[in-house]
Amino acid sequence: MRRSTRPGNAPHGPRDTGPAPGNLPAELNAFVGRTAELAQLGRQLERSRLVTVTGVGGAGKTRLALRAAHQEQERFCDGVWLVELAALNGPELLERAVTESLGLAGHTGRRPRAALGEQLADRQLLLVLDGFEHIVEESAALVRDLLRRAPGLSVLAAGRRPLGVAGEQAFPLAPMPAPAPARSPTIPPPPAGDAAALFAERAAAVLPGFEITDDNLWAVGELCHRLDGIPLALELAAGRLRALSLEQLLQRLDDRFRLLTGGSRTALPRHRALRTAIGWSHELCTPRERLLWARLSVFAGHFDLESAEYVCSGPDLAADDLLDVVGELVAQSVLAREDTPAGVRYRMLETVRAYGACWLEATGDTARMRRRHRDWYMGLATWCELDWFSPRQAEVAARIDAELSNLRVALEFSLEAAEDAHIGQYLAGTLWFYWVGCGRLSEGRHWLMRALELEGGHDESRLKALWVLGYVAVLQGDAVGAIAALQECTEEAERTGNPLAAAYALHRTGCLALVSDDMPRAEELLRAALAQYREIGELNSNVLMGQVELAITMAFQGDLAGAVSLCEEVRQVCEDHGERWSLAYALYVLGYAAWTRGDAEEARRLVEECLAIDHAFHDLVGAVVAIELLALLMANEGEMEEAAVVQGAAGQLWRSVGLPLFGSQHFNAPHELCEQRTRKALGTERYEECLAEGARLDLDGAVARALREGRGGNGGNGSSGSTEKTHPPAPEKGGRVDSAPGRQMPRPGQRA
Repeated sequence: MRRSTRPGNAPHGPRDTGPAPGNLPAELNAFVGRTAELAQLGRQLERSRLVTVTGVGGAGKTRLALRAAHQEQERFCDGVWLVELAALNGPELLERAVTESLGLAGHTGRRPRAALGEQLADRQLLLVLDGFEHIVEESAALVRDLLRRAPGLSVLAAGRRPLGVAGEQAFPLAPMPAPAPARSPTIPPPPAGDAAALFAERAAAVLPGFEITDDNLWAVGELCHRLDGIPLALELAAGRLRALSLEQLLQRLDDRFRLLTGGSRTALPRHRALRTAIGWSHELCTPRERLLWARLSVFAGHFDLESAEYVCSGPDLAADDLLDVVGELVAQSVLAREDTPAGVRYRMLETVRAYGACWLEATGDTARMRRRHRDWYMGLATWCELDWFSPRQAEVAARIDAELSNLRVALEFSLEAAEDAHIGQYLAGTLWFYWVGCGRLSEGRHWLMRALELEGGHDESRLKALWVLGYVAVLQGDAVGAIAALQECTEEAERTGNPLAAAYALHRTGCLALVSDDMPRAEELLRAALAQYREIGELNSNVLMGQVELAITMAFQGDLAGAVSLCEEVRQVCEDHGERWSLAYALYVLGYAAWTRGDAEEARRLVEECLAIDHAFHDLVGAVVAIELLALLMANEGEMEEAAVVQGAAGQLWRSVGLPLFGSQHFNAPHELCEQRTRKALGTERYEECLAEGARLDLDGAVARALREGRGGNGGNGSSGSTEKTHPPAPEKGGRVDSAPGRQMPRPGQRA
């Protein structure tokens, strides 16, 4: 493979012949024209570590940057990674957005920027940063810091203005070349070039058989000229050929120009032309389509039909009619339809969304629509929390993944006004299963702490947020933060007479004692919490985890039989309810017990199953604990180099979680034993080399090596990113059902 020849960018080693690492989306339609620009941009990327494509909205900055990035993949051993920032409401989650897009672990108690810089320090990759204009100062500061810390990093940005970072090379992108206006249809204009080719290609997609001929050459050239060759405008115009002829397009376009060129006469013509294109498309919509366009602007990223029906319907737009209106907006390219793991979803281009938001604001309906949006996602979170303890656990994880951008918007709205603070606390606490079970500890803590800074006036919501914050802090190794949250939760639960919150606080205090190596106290607290759960009648994934944690305390104190008995009970309940997340931890304890009694084969089988589940949910805490034990099992089987590589991977992952192995001597025992054996067998120099090799693995690569799937390769190319997250299938037992036994699922949007 070709490698970068820039000084300081030493590659990590040969990459296998599989797909290049990265997350660049596949192109859904043809890339037309821009040959000269593409070549020039490629040359700039060879000369500079930071290149920013600038230009008017709709000029095709993102598309050009992505095409250039695809062509650059072979030069970067650790891949090319796209970070989309347009959906962020502010700079607070900037570092986390970059971390997530790179596929790096984001659950650490340390400053996200420091952790990100540390993980990229020895990587050779290209970061494609898109949609940063609304947080340009913060984005510039982050890019500057990362370029300083990571000599192998290059950045290709796309936005309406440069970042303003030293060493940046700007790449101004003009609209596609369009011909001068012809004097009459009988005198054809010069060939329209890229603009006409783009229009023809997009027109053929909606009107099969369309092509430029002598008969329509003048009309196409005139259209391209009057739209200034702006790709977005051309694509919107092409979409109208479903209903209009070229001649009708030109007539209506002329009317729209006169209608929508008001405002400042000093504004750039291209800005007015883009607004004309979008406004013209808006004016061609029916009143119902315009109304839905405006209301859909409250969504961030993707959304599905069901959420649109709840949020946007009303007396003036019946829910039963929404499907037809959505279909028309898709046909007019106002909405894009996408097939995702969570089903068919829709997305609005940011420029189109912003245009709709302006119209919504003009109607004075923005606050009401945002509240309906928030209520829907509050209901969805409630529904998913209940469904987490069911055969649909994997579907819940995939659904929340798909809705994360909208959940962030809902959280933000709830925390803007004091009267809604309790809803923000409720929503942040209700998502505990996602923060903890799907590798989002850092973000969960961000929202929980913000919510708890406010006085919501509703004790139940605040208590839930407190015990969830304590749980997150325990897993991050922050004993001080955990004690503060859990002690407040305990005191307030006693004061208000809330036995359920008191039980959860007691449970998580027992967890803290467990990871702090105070086994007698941990056992006492966990037994007391489980007794309270039984008295209340609580049974869910948290209760099962309490049993597993109690089993761990017993195993660490030598009562293997008692630990196995508890975990077998958990295993049976999990099978009965289709629960997989708690099952993984029970399997770990059973594997630990098998290893302790000398049954290495059974231990490996159990821990491998545990790791597969943890990896599917992206539960980094569970995965890295399992990887540590598998490393020891490898060493026991004489696979010393592989054991050291896997240990190196686990060590790198722990740096993202927080305190390695929680700082616990008991959890650390397998690690120390593995290190002693492998270091003695390999020698210090070779052992350190293997550790370094493992440290270059991402989670996917580490799991592959631990499961013996990455032999002979580099286990994920040493990439710091991860492949698309998948979720474990629900167990076959019992099949798919609509709701867990004994309860009715609330419809999202209903208050729980």
